[in-house]
Amino acid sequence: MNFKSALGILRIFAIVEGISYLALGLTMPLKYWYDMPTPNKIIGMLHGVFFIGYCIMVYVVNQEQKWSLKTQFWAYIASLIPTGTFIADAKIFKPAQQKING
Repeated sequence: MNFKSALGILRIFAIVEGISYLALGLTMPLKYWYDMPTPNKIIGMLHGVFFIGYCIMVYVVNQEQKWSLKTQFWAYIASLIPTGTFIADAKIFKPAQQKING
């Protein structure tokens, strides 16, 4: 994975955003069942930052790659579905990076 390219940075954001989404799902029961809001507040804030970063990077990479409307749609929708960014990385971002690197 080339971390210096926008596509490489997007792939990192996709993985981290997906992990934070799953972690948020783990902290929700702590908040509502066990009256422990602090973990949810921290993870929620981090997830929000990673979500925004992911969306910005999808836009940046789209400007470089000139993705089709369908590809753009699925890249953005992936951020709304738990584990969606992992799938987007495997199906969209990794093949795009391999195509660039040859």
